Amino acid sequence: MAAAWLTHLAGDRIEVGSAGSAPAAGVNPAAVAAMAEAGIDISAQAPKVLTVDAVRACDVVITMGCGDTCPVFPGKRYLDWKLDDPAGQGIEAVRPIRDEIKALVEGLIESLTAETPPAGH
Repeated sequence: MAAAWLTHLAGDRIEVGSAGSAPAAGVNPAAVAAMAEAGIDISAQAPKVLTVDAVRACDVVITMGCGDTCPVFPGKRYLDWKLDDPAGQGIEAVRPIRDEIKALVEGLIESLTAETPPAGH
Protein backbone atom coordinates (compact mmCIF):
# COMPACT_ATOMS: atom_id res chain seq x y z
CA MET A 1 0.00 0.00 0.00
CA ALA A 2 2.85 2.39 0.78
CA ALA A 3 4.46 1.98 -2.64
CA ALA A 4 1.09 2.46 -4.33
CA TRP A 5 0.38 5.63 -2.36
CA LEU A 6 3.85 6.98 -3.08
CA THR A 7 3.54 6.29 -6.80
CA HIS A 8 0.03 7.75 -6.89
CA LEU A 9 0.84 10.91 -4.92
CA ALA A 10 4.39 11.65 -6.12
CA GLY A 11 4.04 10.61 -9.74
CA ASP A 12 7.41 10.57 -11.50
CA ARG A 13 9.05 12.89 -8.94
CA ILE A 14 10.17 9.92 -6.82
CA GLU A 15 11.30 6.47 -7.97
CA VAL A 16 9.52 3.84 -5.91
CA GLY A 17 10.37 0.22 -5.18
CA SER A 18 8.71 -2.22 -2.83
CA ALA A 19 9.90 -5.47 -1.30
CA GLY A 20 9.72 -7.37 1.94
CA SER A 21 12.03 -9.44 4.08
CA ALA A 22 9.40 -12.21 4.22
CA PRO A 23 6.80 -11.38 1.56
CA ALA A 24 3.48 -13.18 1.38
CA ALA A 25 2.54 -15.29 -1.62
CA GLY A 26 0.10 -12.66 -2.83
CA VAL A 27 -1.27 -9.21 -2.11
CA ASN A 28 -3.78 -9.12 0.75
CA PRO A 29 -7.28 -9.01 -0.81
CA ALA A 30 -8.46 -6.59 1.90
CA ALA A 31 -5.58 -4.24 1.01
CA VAL A 32 -6.55 -4.49 -2.66
CA ALA A 33 -10.15 -3.62 -1.78
CA ALA A 34 -9.17 -0.77 0.57
CA MET A 35 -6.88 0.80 -2.03
CA ALA A 36 -9.56 0.38 -4.72
CA GLU A 37 -11.86 2.46 -2.51
CA ALA A 38 -9.22 5.20 -2.74
CA GLY A 39 -9.08 4.85 -6.52
CA ILE A 40 -5.79 2.95 -6.66
CA ASP A 41 -5.58 -0.51 -8.28
CA ILE A 42 -2.94 -2.76 -6.72
CA SER A 43 -4.55 -6.02 -7.85
CA ALA A 44 -1.78 -6.75 -10.39
CA GLN A 45 1.04 -6.25 -7.89
CA ALA A 46 3.06 -9.19 -6.55
CA PRO A 47 5.10 -9.28 -3.34
CA LYS A 48 8.86 -9.26 -3.94
CA VAL A 49 11.79 -10.34 -1.80
CA LEU A 50 13.99 -7.54 -0.48
CA THR A 51 17.51 -7.83 -1.86
CA VAL A 52 20.76 -6.28 -0.72
CA ASP A 53 21.16 -4.68 -4.16
CA ALA A 54 17.72 -3.06 -3.91
CA VAL A 55 18.61 -1.45 -0.57
CA ARG A 56 22.02 -0.40 -1.87
CA ALA A 57 20.34 1.42 -4.78
CA CYS A 58 17.97 3.42 -2.54
CA ASP A 59 18.41 6.84 -1.01
CA VAL A 60 15.63 6.26 1.54
CA VAL A 61 14.59 2.90 2.97
CA ILE A 62 11.24 2.58 4.72
CA THR A 63 11.00 -0.45 6.97
CA MET A 64 7.92 -1.76 8.70
CA GLY A 65 9.28 -3.87 11.49
CA CYS A 66 11.81 -6.00 9.63
CA GLY A 67 14.41 -5.45 12.37
CA ASP A 68 17.79 -7.06 11.83
CA THR A 69 16.73 -8.84 8.63
CA CYS A 70 16.93 -5.61 6.61
CA PRO A 71 20.38 -4.76 5.23
CA VAL A 72 21.83 -1.50 6.54
CA PHE A 73 24.31 0.63 4.60
CA PRO A 74 26.04 3.81 5.77
CA GLY A 75 24.75 6.99 4.16
CA LYS A 76 21.21 5.71 3.59
CA ARG A 77 18.22 7.32 5.27
CA TYR A 78 16.17 4.73 7.18
CA LEU A 79 12.66 5.25 8.51
CA ASP A 80 10.81 2.55 10.44
CA TRP A 81 7.04 2.95 10.21
CA LYS A 82 5.25 1.21 13.07
CA LEU A 83 1.97 0.01 11.58
CA ASP A 84 -0.55 -2.69 12.34
CA ASP A 85 -0.09 -5.66 10.03
CA PRO A 86 -3.02 -5.92 7.62
CA ALA A 87 -2.29 -9.62 6.94
CA GLY A 88 -5.33 -11.74 7.62
CA GLN A 89 -7.49 -8.77 8.55
CA GLY A 90 -10.72 -7.68 6.87
CA ILE A 91 -11.29 -4.40 5.10
CA GLU A 92 -12.71 -2.72 8.23
CA ALA A 93 -9.32 -3.18 9.94
CA VAL A 94 -7.31 -2.35 6.81
CA ARG A 95 -8.95 1.03 6.08
CA PRO A 96 -7.34 2.84 9.05
CA ILE A 97 -3.97 1.27 8.17
CA ARG A 98 -4.40 2.48 4.57
CA ASP A 99 -5.17 5.99 5.81
CA GLU A 100 -2.23 6.01 8.23
CA ILE A 101 0.09 4.91 5.42
CA LYS A 102 -1.24 7.70 3.21
CA ALA A 103 -0.46 10.29 5.91
CA LEU A 104 3.06 8.88 6.36
CA VAL A 105 3.65 8.91 2.60
CA GLU A 106 2.44 12.52 2.34
CA GLY A 107 4.95 13.49 5.05
CA LEU A 108 7.69 11.56 3.26
CA ILE A 109 6.96 13.29 -0.03
CA GLU A 110 7.04 16.67 1.69
CA SER A 111 10.40 15.92 3.32
CA LEU A 112 11.92 14.56 0.10
CA THR A 113 10.74 17.38 -2.13
CA ALA A 114 11.83 19.98 0.45
CA GLU A 115 15.35 18.52 0.30
CA THR A 116 15.55 18.78 -3.49
CA PRO A 117 16.17 22.30 -4.83
CA PRO A 118 14.21 23.30 -7.94
CA ALA A 119 15.91 22.73 -11.30
CA GLY A 120 18.33 25.48 -12.22
CA HIS A 121 19.24 26.38 -8.62
